[in-house]
Amino acid sequence: MSPESGCGGPGRQDGNGASGPPGRPLRIPLPRTAAEDAARWPETGPAPSPDPEAPSAASAAAAAAPVPAPPASAPPASHKVLKSLLGAWALAACSPEETAAVEAHLTDCATCADEAVRLRDAVALLHPEDNLDLDPRLRSRVLASCLGRRPARVPVPAWAAPYDAETARLDALLRDIGEAEWQAPVRLRWFDGERPAERETTVAAVIGHLTAVDGLVARALGLPDPLGDLPGPGSPAGRTEALWAETSAAPPGAVRGAWRSQGHALIRGASFADADAAELTVSYGPFGLPLRDAFLDRAFECWIHAEDIAEAVDYPYLPPSPGHLHELVGLAARMLPAAIAARRRTGLAPPPRALALAGAPGRSLHLEVEGSGGGHWHVPLDSPAATALPETEVAHVALDALEFCRLAAGHVHPEDAAAGHSGDREAILDVLYATASLSRM
Repeated sequence: MSPESGCGGPGRQDGNGASGPPGRPLRIPLPRTAAEDAARWPETGPAPSPDPEAPSAASAAAAAAPVPAPPASAPPASHKVLKSLLGAWALAACSPEETAAVEAHLTDCATCADEAVRLRDAVALLHPEDNLDLDPRLRSRVLASCLGRRPARVPVPAWAAPYDAETARLDALLRDIGEAEWQAPVRLRWFDGERPAERETTVAAVIGHLTAVDGLVARALGLPDPLGDLPGPGSPAGRTEALWAETSAAPPGAVRGAWRSQGHALIRGASFADADAAELTVSYGPFGLPLRDAFLDRAFECWIHAEDIAEAVDYPYLPPSPGHLHELVGLAARMLPAAIAARRRTGLAPPPRALALAGAPGRSLHLEVEGSGGGHWHVPLDSPAATALPETEVAHVALDALEFCRLAAGHVHPEDAAAGHSGDREAILDVLYATASLSRM
C-alpha cells in the first residue's frame, strides 16, 4: 500500500475523492441506495441485478425527482407603462388584457385615476355635437297625453296654441344662456318694401321688442300695456323704440320676466275670453288683424327672433312643429292679397291689368308651399270685388315651407328666393315682393 492510501495520513482522500486536513479522521460516506447506483450506473456497463424487494429504478427516480414549479406568470406592468396606456384606455383601444391591467391599477393609484377621469371627459368632447333643443313636438305630445287623461277646465284655444308653444321654446333658450350672452349682438333683418333693411341690437333688446309688440294684443284683451301710460305710437316700431328708451338699463332677469309674465297673461286672457273674442281687432297702426290671426302673427315673430338669438349665441334651434308651421304659413298666404293692394297704393307694384271684358274673371296665382307644414293656396291678384267669377290661374310658384317663412320674415330677398315658378313673370314678382313686404322690425 502506498503512503498516500494509509489511514489518517496527510493528503489522504475519502471515498468521494475529497481530501481532509492532516490529523483528522476522514468522513466516510453513507452507503448508496439502489436509486443512486442506478442513477450513476454507466450507460454502457452491465446492468445490476434487480433487488426483488426494492422499487424499480424508474419509479424510484420519478419519486425522487423534484416536482416542477408552475410556469411563472408575466411580471406586472410598471406604473410608467400603465400610465402610458391611459389614453388608449379612455378611447377603448386597449386589448382585454391591457384593459384589465389598467383598471386594476386605477383602484390602487389615485394619480392615474384622476388622469383617467380627465381623459374620459376629454374623449366625450370629441363626439359630434348633439342638438340641445328638444323636439318641438314633444311638448304638444305631452300636453295632448295629459289632456286626454284629464281635460283642462279652461282649455287654450287652438289659435293660441302656436304662440304658447313658441314662447315656451324661446323661454327655454333664454334659461340656457349666460348673463354675458344677453348683450350678444343680434342682427334684425326685414324688407322695407323696396330693399332689405337691418338693425344691430342685443338679445335683451330683442326680448324688449317682443314685449312691446305683444302689448298690442294685451290692449285688445283689456290687459295691462307694458308701456304703461306712455303716449307711445301704435306702430310696432314706434312702441319698440319707446320701450327700449324706458328699459335700456334693466337687468336681463327683469327683461325676461316682464316678457314671460305678459305671455302667460295673454294665454290666460285668450283662454278665459268668450267665443267672440277671436274676432276682436288688434290694431297694428297702419293695419289691423283679428285676435286669432294676431296670436299667429306673434307666434311667427317669436319663432323668427328666437332663430336670430340662437344664431347670435350659437344655440341649436328647430322650426315649429308641422301643424303649427302650417298655420303660420297659412296666415302669411291669407295676408298676401292685402299686401299686394297696399304696394299698389304706394306705387311699389304695377296696377292690376285692365279686364278685357266687364265681368271677366280676375287673375290668381297658385302658391304651392312644400315640405312639412306646407299646402296649396290660390292668391287673388286683382281686387276681390272686381268680379264674383272664379279667378283665372296665370302663374304657379313653389317654395319650401321654411324658405317661404324666411321670405315673409324679410331674411331673403324676393329675387333670391329658391322658388320654382312658371307663368306670368309680373304676377310672380308681385307675390314674391308682397311676401317679403309682410316683414317689419
